[in-house]
Amino acid sequence: MDKMIASASGEVIITNDGATILNKMEVLQPAAKMLVELSRSQDAAAGDGTTTVVVLAGAFLAACQSLLSRGIHPTTISDAIHKSCAKAVDILQSMSVPLELSDRESLVKSAATSLNSKVVSQYSSLLAPLAVDSVLSVVDPARPDLVDLRDIKIVKKLGGTVDDTELVKGLVFDKKVSHSAGGPGRVENAKIAVIQFQISPPKTDIEQSIVVSDYTQMDRILKEERNYILGIIKKIKATGCNVLLIQKSILRDAVTDLSLHYLAKAKILVIKDVERDDIEFVTKTLNCLPIANVEHFREEKLGFADCVEEVSVGDGKIVKITGIKEMGKTTTVLVRGSNQLMIDEAERSLHDALCVVRCLIELSRQLGAWSKELRGMESYCVKEFAESLEVIPYTLAENAGLNPVVIVTELRNRHAQGEINAGINVRKGQITNILEENVVQPLLVSTSAVTLATECVRMILKIDDIVTVR
Repeated sequence: MDKMIASASGEVIITNDGATILNKMEVLQPAAKMLVELSRSQDAAAGDGTTTVVVLAGAFLAACQSLLSRGIHPTTISDAIHKSCAKAVDILQSMSVPLELSDRESLVKSAATSLNSKVVSQYSSLLAPLAVDSVLSVVDPARPDLVDLRDIKIVKKLGGTVDDTELVKGLVFDKKVSHSAGGPGRVENAKIAVIQFQISPPKTDIEQSIVVSDYTQMDRILKEERNYILGIIKKIKATGCNVLLIQKSILRDAVTDLSLHYLAKAKILVIKDVERDDIEFVTKTLNCLPIANVEHFREEKLGFADCVEEVSVGDGKIVKITGIKEMGKTTTVLVRGSNQLMIDEAERSLHDALCVVRCLIELSRQLGAWSKELRGMESYCVKEFAESLEVIPYTLAENAGLNPVVIVTELRNRHAQGEINAGINVRKGQITNILEENVVQPLLVSTSAVTLATECVRMILKIDDIVTVR
């Protein structure tokens, strides 16, 4: 089920992403704060399984409480859990199926599994291939383990439905072209410059006012301003530049009405107020260099594209840059939706699916069998650890409206008979072969969830008292 989070400021979020829910909650209890950090760690490490890791940690803590009540020392439990965790990771690795980056179909199945639990699950057939294609377009085949998700930009735009979400091979700006002086709205064979200086009259270095008492002086100031701006624009035009991306300025106006008027006359398309944080992504995509001073304006610092145009989307407008020459390894996803809540959740779900492209009952059974080979207290602890892993299928059955006791018992039976890929089919309400149903999950998500949950529980176990200080 999903959660609706209402903040004091009136902001509303609908999600079932564990990391988002815990981030928004104001947790005061110190140990509970550790669980919030735990979900953040899982989000950073694997991107998916944020709810799983907290549920597992809770189950491990319940198992520890049961063992402590029997008089077993925390250090003994901690050491046993550590060994169980190492064994669990080995079991998971032995169960995993290797995957080639060229196997697009398997990658799409993984992404679809991640999306199936989200609000936007009905759109998984569209979003899963989209997530896979966007990751494959930025991945370096020589180093497939190093995918920087900052190279995939998600632009949200209200209007339409999630079905209208698309992958754009190029750049998208959620801004309008500056038309105030009648400049062009579409440019073909674009030469694009990213500038970090202002095309406006200079200001004094210190805050002071200049009093002009004579009209001739006033005319002279205005004339100097015009000449100053014209001088800058002539240097820009001399390089053949016909599209300007202007970084947002905090010192003074990046462009004035006068400079926009002259730029429009020079037939230069202007996109102003590009965020400072976006400059790196923009320059990497356009394969150009940001220009900090008009004196450094050279043609070799420009980016080249087939078309830059303003497109109407929903009730607003966006600017698309397509056909970029020698484009860097980046991509843009334009997310659409009928309301802001849906768009935000689609973005979070897409992030999880992107991370995924980057099997727990069987684990419980094999750990249980391994605990019988051990002796003494350790055997008890490992058995408890193994049983607590069953919280995942139990919770899944409960959430799907099935009888959890019957389902988990049947699941144990199937696995005992050697069906290692048996799992809960939520749609059919029965146990089926999960591999045949195309429900797969990256090994990293499971191993990361188990190791991080174990680390957190061991840390809490070693604490015997909370001391509050002023």
